[in-house]
Amino acid sequence: MAGRACAGISLEPGWGWGHEPASLDAVCAGPDAPLSPGSGPGSRSGWVGDNRLKAAVHYTVGCLCQEVAEDKDVQFSKQTIAAISEITFRQCDNFAKDLEMFARHAKRSTVTTEDVKLLARRSNSLLKYITQKSEEITSNNMEQKEKKKKKSSAAKGGRAAGEQEAAVTESEDSNMT
Repeated sequence: MAGRACAGISLEPGWGWGHEPASLDAVCAGPDAPLSPGSGPGSRSGWVGDNRLKAAVHYTVGCLCQEVAEDKDVQFSKQTIAAISEITFRQCDNFAKDLEMFARHAKRSTVTTEDVKLLARRSNSLLKYITQKSEEITSNNMEQKEKKKKKSSAAKGGRAAGEQEAAVTESEDSNMT
């Protein structure tokens, strides 16, 4: 069975986590594939999708390790890539749990950018980057809202002018008779 590859990094079932996905098709099914409740070993949420997420993390880590290997002229063993992948997945899981707890503590059901900033507070460079991107997104959203307002105002103004022209034409017609 051939796996997906990132320039030589294969994504085969059994990449080193102690449990394997049901099939490569299940791993590579894509983001729109339905997830069903399951109970795999180490499953934090009880969803079969954990294996797909782990596979995606493993694949990405493999690609990044290969890029570093080419740039720095070093090699990474499969076990090292699997260990980095597992640590990365666990850290992301911890981040998700922390974000949920921050939102819950604020009596919200939605994670906000403020929660993400709180999570990144220990890394000044990451916090600065997230704050900058958040401000860019907010600015872009405000610009889009302004454009929508202008378009709706122009459309309303255009209709009003058209209605006035129709009224003038009607009055001119009635004056001619």
